[in-house]
Amino acid sequence: MSSATARIDLNADLGEGVGDDAAMLGIVTSANVACGFHAGTPADLLATCRAAVAAGVRIGAQVSYPDRSGFGRRFMEMTTSDLIADLVYQIGALDALARSVGGAVTYVKPHGALYNTVVHHAQQADAVVTAVRNVHPGLAVMGLPGSEILSRASRAGLDTITEAFADRAYTPEGTLVPRGTNGAVLSDSDEIARRVVELVTTGRIGAIDGTRIGVDARSVCLHGDTPGAVEHARAVRAALTAAGIDIGTTPA
Repeated sequence: MSSATARIDLNADLGEGVGDDAAMLGIVTSANVACGFHAGTPADLLATCRAAVAAGVRIGAQVSYPDRSGFGRRFMEMTTSDLIADLVYQIGALDALARSVGGAVTYVKPHGALYNTVVHHAQQADAVVTAVRNVHPGLAVMGLPGSEILSRASRAGLDTITEAFADRAYTPEGTLVPRGTNGAVLSDSDEIARRVVELVTTGRIGAIDGTRIGVDARSVCLHGDTPGAVEHARAVRAALTAAGIDIGTTPA
């Protein structure tokens, strides 16, 4: 695509009780709001939804394993019925909070270990898709391009939102380099911004081994809980604007 016609959504994980949510809501166009299972209290989530509505930012349910002590970053074996019930509960609760302040949940994004698991794990990917469809078939699912979750969501008739990550390194296979690995999380704002502009304008990004890989993304995640997160996000938005790229939610 050319930069003259490119358009990209910017999203961030909010309502987790870490980072500067108010600043991020002035930068992003989509908010992945925690649902209480890995972080966030009902009062915090309500306040986050209210602030997102005031900022004109769309709301997504950031669903997780029931793992507050591990911030949702530990894999959990769960039966299909238990996982579906947990996810329906989270989506429904956040949607009720959002509707009470004039908003609504419009998409679902798994968090942390669940996000990485449903890239390849068929049983849990099916559970997420079933939960989303059971709550409302008009909800979209956000995830990694080429993942099991997005393939199964598409087959189930759900809209999908392909996502890339501004501050995470990629493997040559197009998956994220695991946290804890040297170089997995990027820290230079200029480099992060340059990578995002390249991604949006060319559909390619550099992998950790130096190769360039294709990444089809309708949205870019700007993590709000890493050191320098707000500065990274501002640099990304400024670089996109300077390149003539529209920032906002994209149609299916």
